[in-house]
Amino acid sequence: MKTTNSSDISSQFKGMGTTQMNGFRTKRMLLAGAFAFAFTTACATGPRPTPVAMNAVEKPAATVPTPPAPVVMEKGDANNLFAEALKAYEAGDLDTARKGFEQVVAKEPQALNAQFNLGVIAEKQGRAADARAAYEKALFLDPAHTPSVMNLGLMHRHEGQLEEAIALYTKALQTPGHEHDEPVLNGLAATYRLAGKLDEAEATGRRVLARSKDNPEAYKTLALVAYDRGQYRLAELLIVNARKVAEKDPAISNTLGMIYLKMDDRPRALAQFQKAVSLDDNFAAGHLNLGALALAYRDYAGAERSFAKALSLDPEGVDGQLYLAYALDGQKGLDPKKGVAAGEAFEKVLARRSDQPEAVCGAGWAYAADRSGFEKAIAFLDRCKELGATSSNDKQLITAKVQGLQNMLKNPPAPAPAATAEAEGEPKKEGAAATGGAGSSVMNQLPQDTSAPEQAPAPVEAAGEAPEATTEAAPAAPAP
Repeated sequence: MKTTNSSDISSQFKGMGTTQMNGFRTKRMLLAGAFAFAFTTACATGPRPTPVAMNAVEKPAATVPTPPAPVVMEKGDANNLFAEALKAYEAGDLDTARKGFEQVVAKEPQALNAQFNLGVIAEKQGRAADARAAYEKALFLDPAHTPSVMNLGLMHRHEGQLEEAIALYTKALQTPGHEHDEPVLNGLAATYRLAGKLDEAEATGRRVLARSKDNPEAYKTLALVAYDRGQYRLAELLIVNARKVAEKDPAISNTLGMIYLKMDDRPRALAQFQKAVSLDDNFAAGHLNLGALALAYRDYAGAERSFAKALSLDPEGVDGQLYLAYALDGQKGLDPKKGVAAGEAFEKVLARRSDQPEAVCGAGWAYAADRSGFEKAIAFLDRCKELGATSSNDKQLITAKVQGLQNMLKNPPAPAPAATAEAEGEPKKEGAAATGGAGSSVMNQLPQDTSAPEQAPAPVEAAGEAPEATTEAAPAAPAP
C-alpha cells in the first residue's frame, strides 16, 4: 500500500496515520524516529455520507431530502422493496437488505440509491470487489453522485491508489453544477496531501475556505500540510481554527497532539491524545497514539491496553496489530507467556502481510521466550535468517539462538524461574515499570526523564505503511 509520503522528520518522531472523522476513516501510517511505533494523526477528508440512503428510490442519496408524502404501494413495488430493504439494513440483517436492494435494481435499473446501498452492504460484508463494482455502476448513472464518489475514493486510498482517487474526485468536480462540492473538494485536498502534492493540497483546501470560511475539514488539511512542511506553529494555528467550529471533533485534538510531539512537548501531546478519546472513546487513532506514547516509555502493559482497544475498534488495523505485538514482546522478560502472545500477534500481521520482515523476525524472537514456542521460534528465525536485509552479524546471532533452542528441546524442561524463587522463599519481583502498573502508567503521569529508552524498537520505514526490514534481536526489547 503506497499511501504515504514522508516529509521533514524530526530527530524523535515522525508520523502521519489513521483518522476517523464523522465516520469517514482513512489510513496513512508514518513510522520511525528514535522509537519504532506508529503515531497516528488526523487527515482531513470531509464527512462520509450516510452509509445507506435514507430516502426514496428516485431521490439522490447525497441530499437526503424530506421524505415524500405517503403513497399507496402495491406489493413488490420498487419503493416498497426499497423501504423493506432499508429496514432490514437498520436491523443488521445485511443479507436480507442485499436481496431487497437487488430486487429494486432488477425492477428499476436506474435506482441510484439502491445501487449505492449495495456497495455499502458489500463493504460491510468484506466484499471489496463487489462494493467497488456497485459504486462504479452508481457513478455510471450519475458521475457526480457524492456518496459513491466519496466511498469509492476512500477505497482507492486504502489500496494506495492515490492517482485513481484523484482522478475520481476531479471527474466529479468537473461535472456541471458540482464544481464546488465541499466533501469532494476536501477528499481531493486530503488525497493530494497523501500523495505528497502539498501545493495542490493547499490550493484545494483554500478553494474550500474561499466559499465556506468555517469549514473544519479544510482547516485540518491545511494544518496537516503545514505539519508536513515542518511549519508546526502554523499547523497549530490552523488546527485551533478548526477546533473553533468543531470543538467536539476528536481528530482535531489528535492532530494537535501530533503537532506538540513535533514541538517536543510530550505532556501537552499526551493531554491532547487523552482529550481525543475522552471526546470519543471509539476514536481508534487516539488509542493508537496513547499506546505509542506508552510504548516510548516502556509502559508495555499500558501500551497493550491501548493497542487492544484500538484493535477492538478497528480489527483490520494491521499496524495496530504490529504494535500490540511490540507491547506484548516488551513484557516477555517478566512473563514468558507474553512472548508467546506476541508471537501470535506477529503471526496475525503476517496473515495480512506475508512477507513483512519485522513480523517474521519479531515472531521468531518472541516465541523463543517460552519453551512452548521454541519450535515456532526456530521456524521463524530460520525465515528471518534468509531475509535479504538480515546482516551477517545478525545471521550469526540467529544461528547461535537456533542451536541453543534445539539443544534445550532435546533436554527436559528446567523448573520455571518464578516457581524456583518462590520455592526457595525468595520474594517475587514485580517490575512495576515494565508491566505498566497503575502507579507507573504513562496514562496517569508522564515520567520526568523524557530521554529515549536504552533499547527502542527498530526504526520503521514510512512508505507503504510496511516497516522496513529489521534484524534486531527483538523488535521491542532486547532478546533474552
